[in-house]
Amino acid sequence: MSSILTNNGAMVALQTLKNINSNLGSIQSQISTGKSVANAKDNAAVWAISKVMESDVKGFKGISDSLNLGESTVSVARQASETVTDLLTQMKGKIVAAQEANVDRAKIQTDVAALRDQITSVVGAAQFNGLNLLSNTESDAAAPAAIVGSRNVDILSSLDRSGTGVAASNISVAKQDLGIGANTLGTMSEEVGATATVAAGATATYATFAEDAATGILAGNSFGFNAVGIVDSNGDAVNFDAAGGYVARDGDTLTDVANQMVARLNVASSEAGLKLSFSVNADTEGQIDVTNNRELAIDIDIANVTQFDSAAGVDEADGTVGGGLELVANIDVTTNEGAEAALNAIESLIQTSIDSASNFGSAQGRIETQADFITSLSDSLKSGIGTLVDADMEEASARLQALQVQQQLGVQALSIANQAPQSLLSLFR
Repeated sequence: MSSILTNNGAMVALQTLKNINSNLGSIQSQISTGKSVANAKDNAAVWAISKVMESDVKGFKGISDSLNLGESTVSVARQASETVTDLLTQMKGKIVAAQEANVDRAKIQTDVAALRDQITSVVGAAQFNGLNLLSNTESDAAAPAAIVGSRNVDILSSLDRSGTGVAASNISVAKQDLGIGANTLGTMSEEVGATATVAAGATATYATFAEDAATGILAGNSFGFNAVGIVDSNGDAVNFDAAGGYVARDGDTLTDVANQMVARLNVASSEAGLKLSFSVNADTEGQIDVTNNRELAIDIDIANVTQFDSAAGVDEADGTVGGGLELVANIDVTTNEGAEAALNAIESLIQTSIDSASNFGSAQGRIETQADFITSLSDSLKSGIGTLVDADMEEASARLQALQVQQQLGVQALSIANQAPQSLLSLFR
């Protein structure tokens, strides 16, 4: 049945042409934007995933900037530490030369003082954007139980996404201290045990330190001896009063404290001309041993010290923290005793600067590795986003040509369908 009111062929042709035009518009949008999913209407799920990933890429760009800043800061500290090590090595050469009695020690002392001043200059200048990683003398004596650690500097290194949200990860860089400022001892606790006789060439326990179980070791805690009695076999007292003292810095362990005390006790022993050598016990943490290198036996007050017992109310952090190279300030090679004491001191000082440079070198290497990883990760995320939302231009080009042909055919089909009622006129002629 033919009708001039209802043209089914034209309606089919019109609907087909609309679909073709709609697909053609979609393909043209992909070609103009380069994306197959340009907005949430195109594919809500894929668009949402891509936007989350794009936000992560933006975040990793900020992380990359943070890592670059951190790497530069640590690099400055490492180079300064290496320079200080070189200066201390030069100073050691001067000190070794001063061991001879027939040298001009006054001139050598002038060179030592110049090297010491240069160390101070290097350490003071070793800052990047106002942050100096070679200074770690902060403490808070007013609230020792609530000290906020000053030892570590956190560098933003990653954003870790999980089902519960996003968490930031950091690379923690431990601050060192290569300053030469003196410490000031504060409140200490001391329990002296019985006097022990140490034979010539023998080794005995000199002191054993213990930290408070509740607070540990706090920045500002003081370690030392108010008095130590040493008597030789003739019954004569040996001058060794108040030998060695150390104020803990933030991050110190009992082993760190023992090492610092040993360095100071050996220097004091040399200055007093005692021929006593102190060392850290390899088996007991916090224990310091003494070896009698004299030809005669000596009596020593063995100190069993319990530091900072909170039950006794002496967990004080009221000392002033000194520099890590504090012993440099007192090096004086103009006398025999001073030259010997300087030789004892310089070894521990060089090791301190070497440890600092090594720690910064390890941290810098880790930061560089993380920076490279973040760059690769960002590239992978961008590639993943492209896979989700980017248009396949080869396919889009082929489809565009096909749809343009379909559009032309659709227009032609619609034209033919619209002309069909014209054939009905022939029935009325």
